[in-house]
This record gives sequence, structure tokens and C-alpha cells, in this order.
Amino acid sequence: MAAAATMVSSAGGLLAMLNESHPALKLHALSNLNAFVDYFWPEISTSVPIIESLYEDEEFDQRQLAALLVSKVFYYLGELNDSLSYALGAGPQFDVSEDSDYVHTLLAKAIDEYANLKTKAAEANDELAVVDPRLEAIVERMLDKCIADGKFQQAIGMAIECRRLDKLEEAVIRSDNVHATINYCIDVSHSFVNRREYRLEVLRLLVKVYQQLPSPDFLSICQRLMFLDEPEGVASILEKLLRSENADDALLAFQIAFDLVENEHQAFLLKVRDKLPSARSQPLGPVQSGSPQPDSVPSGNVLSEDVQMTDGTQADGGATSPDPSEVVYAERLTKIRGILSGETSIQLTLQFLYSHNKSDLLILKTIKQSVEMRNSVCHSATIYANAIMHAGTTVDTFLRENLDWLSRATNWAKFSATAGLGVIHRGHLQQGRSLMAPYLPQGGAGGGGSPYSEGGALYALGLIHANHGEGIKQFLRESLRSTNVEVIQHGACLGLGLAALGTADDDIFDDIKNVLYTDSAVAGEAAGISMGLLMVGTASEKASEMLAYAHETQHEKIIRGLSLGIALTVYGREEEADTLIEQMTRDQDPILRYGGMYALALAYRGTANNKAIRQLLHFAVSDVSDDVRRTAVLALGFVLYSEPEQTPRIVSLLSESYNPHVRYGAALAVGISCAGTGLSEAISLLEPLTSDVVDFVRQGALISMAMVMIQISEASDSRVGAFRRQLEKIILDKHEDTMSKMGAILASGILDAGGRNVTIKLLSKTKHDKITAVVGLAVFTQFWYWYPLIYFASLAFSPTAFIGLNYDLKVPKFEFLSHAKPSLFEYPKPTTVPTTTSAVKLPTAVLSTSARAKARANKKEAEKANAEKTKPGSGKGKMGDKDGDSMQVESTVEKKAEPEPSFELLTNPARVVPFQEKFIKFLEDSRYVPVKSAPSGFVLLKDLRPSEPEVLALTDAPSSTASNAGASATGQQSSASAMAVDEEPAPPQPFEYTS
Repeated sequence: MAAAATMVSSAGGLLAMLNESHPALKLHALSNLNAFVDYFWPEISTSVPIIESLYEDEEFDQRQLAALLVSKVFYYLGELNDSLSYALGAGPQFDVSEDSDYVHTLLAKAIDEYANLKTKAAEANDELAVVDPRLEAIVERMLDKCIADGKFQQAIGMAIECRRLDKLEEAVIRSDNVHATINYCIDVSHSFVNRREYRLEVLRLLVKVYQQLPSPDFLSICQRLMFLDEPEGVASILEKLLRSENADDALLAFQIAFDLVENEHQAFLLKVRDKLPSARSQPLGPVQSGSPQPDSVPSGNVLSEDVQMTDGTQADGGATSPDPSEVVYAERLTKIRGILSGETSIQLTLQFLYSHNKSDLLILKTIKQSVEMRNSVCHSATIYANAIMHAGTTVDTFLRENLDWLSRATNWAKFSATAGLGVIHRGHLQQGRSLMAPYLPQGGAGGGGSPYSEGGALYALGLIHANHGEGIKQFLRESLRSTNVEVIQHGACLGLGLAALGTADDDIFDDIKNVLYTDSAVAGEAAGISMGLLMVGTASEKASEMLAYAHETQHEKIIRGLSLGIALTVYGREEEADTLIEQMTRDQDPILRYGGMYALALAYRGTANNKAIRQLLHFAVSDVSDDVRRTAVLALGFVLYSEPEQTPRIVSLLSESYNPHVRYGAALAVGISCAGTGLSEAISLLEPLTSDVVDFVRQGALISMAMVMIQISEASDSRVGAFRRQLEKIILDKHEDTMSKMGAILASGILDAGGRNVTIKLLSKTKHDKITAVVGLAVFTQFWYWYPLIYFASLAFSPTAFIGLNYDLKVPKFEFLSHAKPSLFEYPKPTTVPTTTSAVKLPTAVLSTSARAKARANKKEAEKANAEKTKPGSGKGKMGDKDGDSMQVESTVEKKAEPEPSFELLTNPARVVPFQEKFIKFLEDSRYVPVKSAPSGFVLLKDLRPSEPEVLALTDAPSSTASNAGASATGQQSSASAMAVDEEPAPPQPFEYTS
């Protein structure tokens, strides 16, 4: 060929040969032209009509070669569509495996074309839409080649894009590591498949493949089934595992249940629970008479103890002894029902947050002292901050110690103060009702208490039972029906919405609708939000009723509540929500357009969908209403939380807008999507905004900064320390304006949320969105109009705990390794001196002072031991802990000379913050090994030495004392006494001190 290349200097002769009559000459010309087309295409292009006529000549047996030649000429001319259509005509002459630019370009073109046709056919629901079979053949050849060459990831990407699920299945099954390949598929379908319907089809196929494997990965299958909303599938897998002879299978079933609970998809979990056979229907003989209904088992273990006693023996007079395997199965069933109802994890979380609470009451004290009494906004903000700081810990020392100060709250501030107890006691399902008893409406309409604290108490019950309202719904409904005081209705609506979150219960909906139709502004606003909470993600037709009423009513508050409620109904529905979004965003009323922004945010939550981002950016810069623009920018945070790195980049220009509302929106968008990440770009974007010229922009930036920095230690980013000092400065500054002071107070609460043991997480470990958390933050952002909604932020808090559980779902003590410097992940040092009076923040490394400190500490220790002997229930609560802590600080400061160790041993249960997860390792000779390697969360453990006795942790249940709660119905005191009676912390262990 090379010799020929030197001879031929023009294609003229070969082109002339095409006009000869003899086929052999034509063939010679065509094959040579085809060889030289890269050089001579400009010349050949003048003769395209002749070559085309050869292709069209039915008699000519080398038509396909002619088509290939024309295709290449068109390719060089840049006419890709024509080039592709002739390449299709070339049939097998077009070689997909040829490594040339021409083939690569046309294959890409062919795949795009094919994918477009298939997508259009799918969207038009036209199963029979005709796709050019030649095009299909090329795509199939390409897919087969990829699979044959072992390029499975490419094959999967193409198959998903071309909607060829048959080829997808083939690629997955033939790949060398099926589990890894399936996980790759799942990532691709979540990141790149824009249409929800099609994504579900892909997942269905993957579940099918999973189930055919010899050793299926049940954890993953159940996660997919949850995504597909197929509770039957999950129930049957769980049942199979529970019935297994092997105890490890039961552990795996428990692990699956805990992993599903983490996604907070309450309605789904209840369906799974109801699909499981109830423990009662098992032929258990008389063993269980008198044991509680599984639904109400407080900690998942009550029933199992009953069963174990009678395991081998015949406990009764004459009944037949139960089959041991059935007894075991019934016991496991009870446990798993307890997990699925969420009660087991709530109980354990409650105990963990209580026992590990590290909140610093001095910070609150400082805030309280610096806030002017006349300033009710800051007074309330302090109450909010306290509730958030102690969310879920059940520690209300601060409230108890400041009763007179609290009592100055009037009207809505009183409502908020009472509701705050719900945040502090969140998850206290057993005692929730008795804790709030002193404030709840006492029989009859308005039983003499303040309607504000009664309304607040009903809201608090909702917060305590958020997502787990089985036990409280009925009471809240009755409270709602039996009152016509709008403040109490307001609280009852919010409470009901939270307790029945996402259950779509029609009767409750009607109760709330009756309140809405009274057309009272205060009650109507809560009713609108509450309907949305009830119908979260159902895309129910009821949204159009809500929209119709929003057009009728005159009250802005009601319209605003409804527009947020409507947005909640289309949660996660992506393109299904488009018509509703279109309706809302085109509305004349800016409040409904504002709701449209939330609808976009929630329908496309965490999808990073380009279309949604474009729409939001369009409204952010073009709408006439500031409210709509602010919300459009804020909404970007929800769409992007699965890719937090993107957000600062996308809103960076908006954060410099001349419009303060847009800047505020940009701050919150970053706060929402980068919450808990400590992302450096996010902090850099927020820093200038914390000293913005406009007060509310500063407020938004401070709150967002706290959300981003939650649980980030000073050792990993020094700006955290600077930010804490900045907050203190703003709070202590007499001349700072109220708005930013409020922001700083709330930010202090968020930074130390949940006793410093929670973070804000919108995605679970399996990368599913945590519904409750996303909904909680969405309603929280509405605090711009209505402060009490700040408490919804507590729904987004997820405990950063490693809680290892044994087969009995108890927490055994054992050690595991965190392979990183302890300082990176330690709790912030407690503030030691009342910071107002002295500039010294931390004890200095001077020997004499620390010697004095040690003496002081020993004296305190002795005093404390005495105090314990003399008065058992001194009600001192958690304050005692603080002394222990500050002592620890001083001893470590002194040992600065030693290098810091590169690892630390943690004891189960332990606080493991998200960044620490990659350093968590189990020790080589550990007695316990996890069922699946998980760095945090609830981890079920196999016991390798079951004969040895176990030491259990978390036995000090905070509920033990709560029975005293309702005893003294004298306002604040009773709820406070719920914890910390007989709960004086033990003095620290004696230790030898060596310098």
C-alpha cells in the first residue's frame, strides 16, 4: 500500500474508473479510494453523486463499500448526520472495532442518536416507536464488543444511556466482580439518570440480578427495595434470615433493619413491620401470656426475656411445650419489630446522647448575662439555643436553674419556651406525655393554663414523637378537635404534622382541613404546613385543594403555610412535579411563587438536576419579589446537597449580589448543602458575609457557618476557633444589632447541638436522602417569618455515634481503634472562666497553677463524694461533670512536652464524627467483630467468645427517673426533675499523676 501511496498523486484516475462499466474496475477504484480518502477527500467530494448512485444501484454487489466511502467524505466535510446515515448503509463494512477518529466520532454520534430515540419513545409511552434496525445493530455490536473485551463499566454506561436493560443485565452478570459492578450501576443511576421512572426500572433490574446470585448481598437488596417502595420484598428477606438456624443470619437481619431505619422513611418501615408475621401468631403455647404487644415493646427486649426463661422447660401446667426453634424465631421477630418501629434506635440514641452529653453551660450563662431583658428576640433566641444545644439529651439543667428568668417570657415567647422542651426530650417516647403533662390542656376547653404554653406543649409532643407518632396521634387529634383557641390549634397542627409525618392519614388530613377552613390566620398557617408534613412525597391530588384555598383566602400567613405545604407534597417526585411547579412559579401571587421555589427544591432534592438548577438561577436573578429571589437561591442548597463541593462555586457570584436578600439566600444555600462538611470553600464564602453591612445577611451567614462547622474541631481547621470567638464578641457587644445577635446566639446553639454529639446530615450512609432531615431543614428555613419553626432544625440532627450491639441488642463494652491523632476529633475544651470578667480563656501551662488546680480538683472530688453520701438527689444534674472536665484539661495542658499519640482507643459506645470514620479499625484480637464493616451508626457484633461474661454499657437509662415527672405539676420544675434525680455523676477514677 505504501508503494501505491507514493505512486498516486491525485485521485482523478481512480474517480474516472468509477464510470467504467466493468464491476471489477469499479471495485478496484472504490477500494483504493477508500484507502486514500484521508488524503484525497477534497477531490473525492466533487464526485460524491457518482458514488452515491453506485450505492443506490441494487444490482451492484459492492454497494456497502460505496456507502462507507460516502460516509467518510461526509465525515470530513463535517456533515455528521449524513455521514451516519451512510455508515448505517455500509452494514458490516463499518467496523466498530477500528481505532480511528472517524469510527470513534460516528459511534458516539450513533449512541447519542439511539439514546435520544429510545428516551423520546419512553417519554411518549410509545413502546412500538420504530428505531432504525441498522442503528440498533451498530449499538448492539458496540455493546457486545465492550462486554467481550471486559470493559464492563463502559458497557454499563452505554446500556443505561441507551435504555438497553437486557444488555445491562448481561454486562453485570458477566463481570468478574458482580457486587462491585452492581454498586457501580447504582452510583451511575443515581448520578446520571435524570428521570425517576427510568431510575426505578434500572434498580428493579439490579434487584433481580442480586436475587439470582449464589450469595446475595441482602443489605444492598433491601436498600434498593426501599428505594422502589416494595415492603413485601424486604419483609420476605427479613423473615428468611430470622428463620435461619444460624444466629449470624439473625444478626444480619437486625443490621438490615437498623440500616433501613437510618433513612427515616417511616411509612415504609411500618409497612414492612406489618408484613412480618406478628409474634403472637406463632404457636408459642402459654409462654407469652401477659407479655406486651410487640408494637409497644419499649426497648425490643422485654419479650425476649420472658421467652428465654421458659426456653427449655415446661413452665405451665399441662400445655404442650413450644418448639424451641419457634420460640427463638418469635423472640427474633419481636426484636426486629422493635427496630423497625424505630423504638430500639431511638431508645439507644437517647441513652447515648444523655450519657455522653458534653454541652457547656457556661456558654449559655454568658449569653444569658449579656442579653438585655427588654430584648425579647434575644431572650427567645437564648431559649432556642439552649433547646438545640441539648437536643435529645433530656438535660434541662439550664431551664431549672433559671426559672425566674424564663418566666419573663410572655405570649409567643412562652409558646416557644414550652415547645423547646420537646426538642430537649426528643425521642423520649415512653415518658413524653407525662413530661409535658403540666402544660397540656387540662380537660375541657382551655383548662385555665396559658393557651400559649398549652399550644407550645402540643407542638413539643410532636417534636418528641416526630416520625414515631403511633402512640400520640390520637391524643393530638382530640386536643385539636376540642379547642377553638387559635394558639392551641396552631400548636396542635404542628404537633400532628410532625407525629404523623408522611403517613398520608386521611382522617387526620380532614381534621387539619377543618382548622384551615375556619380561616384564622394563626391556625391556618400551621394547618397549611401540617398538611404538607402529613402528605410528604405522596404527590397527592389534595395539593390542588390546597392550591385552590390559597387562591381564595385573604390571609398572607395562610397562603404562606399552604405554599410550603404544597411544596412538601411533591417531595422527591422530580419530573412528576413539573406541572405543579409550573403552576406555582407562574402565579401572580409572589407567596405562591415562593412556594414554587420550595417545590423545586424538594422535588429535585439532592439530585443536582441541571434543569432544576437552571430554573432556580433564573428566578434568583429575575423575579420582582425579594422573597422569591431569596428563596430561589436558598433552594439551590437542597438541590445540591449530594454534591456539596458544587454549591460554593455555583452561588459564589450570587453571594456578592447587590441585593441583600440574594446574599442571605446564598449563605443559607451553602449552610444547607455543606452542613457538617467543614468544607474549606464553604467557610471562605461565608466569612465575608458574617461581617456584611446588612444585619439579616450577617444573621444568615452566622447560622450557616455554624451548620458547616458543626463538629469540626479547631485542630482540623483553625477558623473554627476564630469563629467561636467571633460569636462571643458579637453576643457580648452592647452595640451589635438585634438581628445579628440573634444569629450569633442561634449559631452558638447549632455549633454545640445535641450535647456536641450530633451533626446535620441530609444523606444516610447508603447515600439515600434522610426524609425527615430534609423536611426539617426546609421548614426551619421558614423561621424568617415565624421563629418557633426554628425547632424543626432538630429533625436534621443525626447522632455521630458508634453503637455496637450484641444479639440481645444490648451494648457490650469493648475497645476499638481510631487511627488518628486524638486532637483532631476531640470535644471542644470547656470554657473555664466566666469569659465576661477575664481575658484568660484556658489554664496556662505553668506548673504552680496546675498544682493548685490539682489540689482544688482533689478537694472538689472529696466534696463531691461527701455530697453524694449526704443528699442522693441533689438535682445538680450535669454541672458536676464540668468540674471533672476542666480538671482533665489542666492536666493535659501540662503534659504538652510529650508528642501526641497517633491513635486512640475508643470504648463502645463512642462518639465518632463523620471525618473520623475512615480511621476506625477493630483490634486484631477483639472479642467482637461487626456483621458488616461499618465505621459508625448501629453496628451488630458477632461475639467470638460467647461463654465469657459481658460488661454492658448504656445501662443508665434516662427513663428510669422520669416517673417522677408528672408528680409535681408546678410548671417548669416537674419537667426538669425528669432527669438527674439520683443521677449525680460518679467522681472521676483515682489516678497517679506523673509529670
